[in-house]
Amino acid sequence: MKTKILLVDDDPNIRQLVRLYLEKEGFDVTEADRGDTALKEFKAAPPNLMLLDVMLPGMDGWQVCREVRKVSNIPIIMLTAKDETFDKVLGLELGADDYVVKPFDAKELVARIKAVIRRYQNGGESTEKELAFPGLTINMSQYTVTYMGKEMDMPPKELELLYFLASHPGMVFTREQLLEQVWGYDYFGDSRTVDVHVKRLREKLSGGEAMGWQIKTVWGVGYKFDVK
Repeated sequence: MKTKILLVDDDPNIRQLVRLYLEKEGFDVTEADRGDTALKEFKAAPPNLMLLDVMLPGMDGWQVCREVRKVSNIPIIMLTAKDETFDKVLGLELGADDYVVKPFDAKELVARIKAVIRRYQNGGESTEKELAFPGLTINMSQYTVTYMGKEMDMPPKELELLYFLASHPGMVFTREQLLEQVWGYDYFGDSRTVDVHVKRLREKLSGGEAMGWQIKTVWGVGYKFDVK
């Protein structure tokens, strides 16, 4: 079965170029030129991955990403015309898996798509892996995190980062090591990605320190899952 990609961009030239490259690689491509239309397409026929422009009529890419993340963890790659840290961080905080700055090379875009899909699929291969700490359970076979008896809403990369750190309690990892272990050798992002995901994990798991565990910053080095 072909991987289905929903391409959302209001520029018909970009859509035509990207579609050409993606179909050549064997992907099934569906298009949308507005944010609100993209959500309708998503609900009608959920894709395996979404390429999402930031500046869209009807509803911008940030809003679309936020709505999709309420119901799905499919990979989302943001397309942005601004090579600014704010845009990148905002996209990651909303749950995007990667970002590509316009103008982009179509071949690089295809490489990123394949890398994100590969990471997403590989993540789902983990079976019967569960870690338990006071008030916290991380189940990789079901891809769930339960905190204080409540199942948390957590995108795949956040869960994988938490699991990796928690499976090596007390060990310090640099941002580069975490990118390599969790995102993979072919990740195109930068170390700020790790900071964003750690921030989100801390917000969702606030209070863990009182139960004897926390994601701790080791200044000048990186992070560790500290257990008392």
